[in-house]
Amino acid sequence: MAREVNREVAEKSLANKKVCANLLDALLSNRSGKLIRAVAGGGRKHEGGLATDESLFPGLPDDMALDIVAWISRSDYPTLACLNTKFKSLIGSEYLYQLRRKLGIIEHWVFMACILTPWEAFDPARRRWMRLPRMPCDECFTHADKESLAVGTDLLVFGRELKGFAIWKYSLLSRDWSRNQHMNSPRCLFGSASVGEMAIVAGGCDLNGVVVQSAEVYNSELGTWHPLADLSGPRKMCSGFFMDGKFYVIGGMSSNAANYLSCGEEYDLGKGTWRKIENMYPAEFAGVNQSLPSPPLVAVVNNELYTADVCRNEVKKYSKANNTWSAVKALPIRAGAANGWGMAFRGCGRRLLVIGGPGVEAAVMYSWEPQHGDLQDWNLLAVKQGAGSFVYNCAIMGC
Repeated sequence: MAREVNREVAEKSLANKKVCANLLDALLSNRSGKLIRAVAGGGRKHEGGLATDESLFPGLPDDMALDIVAWISRSDYPTLACLNTKFKSLIGSEYLYQLRRKLGIIEHWVFMACILTPWEAFDPARRRWMRLPRMPCDECFTHADKESLAVGTDLLVFGRELKGFAIWKYSLLSRDWSRNQHMNSPRCLFGSASVGEMAIVAGGCDLNGVVVQSAEVYNSELGTWHPLADLSGPRKMCSGFFMDGKFYVIGGMSSNAANYLSCGEEYDLGKGTWRKIENMYPAEFAGVNQSLPSPPLVAVVNNELYTADVCRNEVKKYSKANNTWSAVKALPIRAGAANGWGMAFRGCGRRLLVIGGPGVEAAVMYSWEPQHGDLQDWNLLAVKQGAGSFVYNCAIMGC
């Protein structure tokens, strides 16, 4: 099973952590690429590969060197890519991330865009912020409402340009933006979630504002969309998530007449069918007595579903057995003032994250591990000054 790692955990997991530390220190302190030989025997044949002066780490066979690079924190990859062309080619290839998946290595990053700042990435393990390059979209896309989704090594941002719907993609491999392939049925205001290199979107509105019930699956390795079976009915402003190997969509409205939906739908990937679950998300959670509530604020941690009840300002946990919700903790910020808008509620590895929200002067990030229950309070993970308090978009990437 995949594990969330940081540099310390990674080095402890290697067979020879002393060698790893020496090699990494040599890498990061010597940008010319002329690495100090960390182990003896360069040029001799080793089991599993050849160790030559042309190796990533002189003195180590390439298969061992690749394992070491895979365990290094992704935050250091841009620095490694500057060492020489061999590292640049490796860091920019899909192979390295395929190797990380094979080794069960997952690091979760937070991608977010606030009212006063463009897209940034945050590494919770290093507590490091990284500014993404400017998206080369038109002004219409810049100022329009957007949805976001992290899948594989890509961040997808969905919005509207002058000529219609558009999808922009930020790639960890190229560290740049590019246009992405359109859906078969372009839409907005949909529910979505991802697992590994697969993402599913369901429901939403078409370009004419018609609420749809279609669904599609996206493969990030191929960059392609394929249609799935339709939902049982049209739904917009809903939320999606994966749990127990299945995709769910809950909440939202069935029309433009504020017909709020309390039912959920479960998609079985093996059977290719949907199952309706009545009263899975009670309408009062969304603050239907207020004007235009946000889509349900939901997150999955340790395969358990949580929601931010903005009316009561508390976190609730879903009981799969009873199809009921129970309060587990108060939210660290007031979410009801804007009816859930401007606040991000996300699962990030073993943590629940709450970011931003009205009533604060900067983008504030809190974390809590539900496995600790009330024994642990919310932890102030980060404060991003100058970003503004309103979080427009937020996505969690694990790879």
